[in-house]
Amino acid sequence: MAEVEASGTGPARSGLVLVSLILVALVANLNLSVANVALPEIADRFDASQVGVNLVAVGYSLGLACSVLWLGALGDRHGRKRMLILGTALAIPASVFAAWAPSMATLAIARLAGGLAAGMAYPTTLALIAALWTGHARTRSIALWSAIGGASAALGPLAAGLVLVHFWWGSVFLITVPLALIALAGAVLFVPAHVNETTERVDNLGGILSVVMVGAIVLGINFAPQPGMLTQSLLLGAVGVLAVVAFVIRQKRAAEPLYDLGYAGRRTFWVAAVAGLLVFGALMGAIFVGQQYLQNVLGYSTWTAGLSVVPAAIAMVLVAPRSATLIQRYGSRITLLAGYAFCAAGFMVMWLLWGSSTSFATVALGYVLLAIGVGLAGTPASRALTSSVPVRKAGMASGTADLQRDLGGAIMQSVLGALLTIRYASSFDAAIADAPQGSEITGQVTAQLTKSYAGAESVAANYPQYSAQIVQAANESFVAGQKWAFFVGLLAMGMGVVVVWLGFPDKVDEAMMLASYEKDDALVDA
Repeated sequence: MAEVEASGTGPARSGLVLVSLILVALVANLNLSVANVALPEIADRFDASQVGVNLVAVGYSLGLACSVLWLGALGDRHGRKRMLILGTALAIPASVFAAWAPSMATLAIARLAGGLAAGMAYPTTLALIAALWTGHARTRSIALWSAIGGASAALGPLAAGLVLVHFWWGSVFLITVPLALIALAGAVLFVPAHVNETTERVDNLGGILSVVMVGAIVLGINFAPQPGMLTQSLLLGAVGVLAVVAFVIRQKRAAEPLYDLGYAGRRTFWVAAVAGLLVFGALMGAIFVGQQYLQNVLGYSTWTAGLSVVPAAIAMVLVAPRSATLIQRYGSRITLLAGYAFCAAGFMVMWLLWGSSTSFATVALGYVLLAIGVGLAGTPASRALTSSVPVRKAGMASGTADLQRDLGGAIMQSVLGALLTIRYASSFDAAIADAPQGSEITGQVTAQLTKSYAGAESVAANYPQYSAQIVQAANESFVAGQKWAFFVGLLAMGMGVVVVWLGFPDKVDEAMMLASYEKDDALVDA
């Protein structure tokens, strides 16, 4: 009996159930990253500013991050399978709308809508894994879910690059439509309904506050680099902070809170949440900046830019399942720290070695080191969350696990994108001031040059006699901006190491804590 308990249990037709859940997660993860390779073409098509590009890139993860806590709780109460099916079905029209969006604004809205649809489906996948599997079988299932999810986010640029060789920019958003149809069929046919769901009422006011606090903070970060938008950015930041305060007060006073701060305060929960947010955000932020760098500065085609991520995807698929073994042998703390060490090494390569003429091997090395880190850290971060709460609160744990990816991705893409934008503009301003003809350049041309790389390319096309100088200045300015971004990414990894080292228990204490939590929860449920 003890041996069965150690190995864990799973549902009937567990293989088909797990494949169905992973396919649903795959749709969400691919949609998260397919836009990155198309960003230079989108910017050129709509003559977009760097801030507009950032909003399109972050729109999907913003929709996810805003909604996962509320929708995860609704799934716990009204049916996880129902939420899974609804979110997967709605992902299809959202993708079609994005593919034929007539402007940057409508494209950003379509991406946001796609993220909201994923917010229904994606958190439910991990919640169902936590509800249907136990013991080491759950850890293995989470490791596979995490590996394929992370690899699909990395492989999204490759699929998008291949499609863009033959079709228009909007075609990248149609990649997941056939996959969504298959995932929808699997969810309907194989996923069990009503597994350990709660009868508690949903705190809808808390849900609204969670949407406001995440949305306002992320949008405030994105608008900060935009000329003339500082006031709006500060107002959004203030709204976000007030919403956070109101959310905490609401959760402390609500009889049935959306987000139980008692569970969230457990060491294995909050440290894992912070750790996962930083490491998953690092992956999304690095891919977001990196894909623009590869096409703009190095001149890669969309296919070659996507191909550069393939070694990273392979590394993640190979490493992530091994993390389950490392957790059993050394505990979550050591596995998390090992992941952070590799992520830091990846950012170090990007910061120091990615320049105006970097080799493909050096680009791939940065991505591979980062992917190994995410592969190692992803499983213990997600496992610690689901193991720290009772099964009836699986939606809360899975919502937090999704916030790791989505809020982490939204924040890191926003922060790194803002740093890239600010440094790019200031570096180009300096290049204009130093140019022999700098005093002759009008304010309108200067604004076009400094708003984005695509803007500089447009000016270069209009002034062919200065094309070489403009492109060189744009390349140098972009590299200067990305160095700022990657250095901050490196600092974020250092912060993660400190949080995990000081906050997360070692293997023995972790086992004792989780056993204590399980005992306390059993008394509450009795």
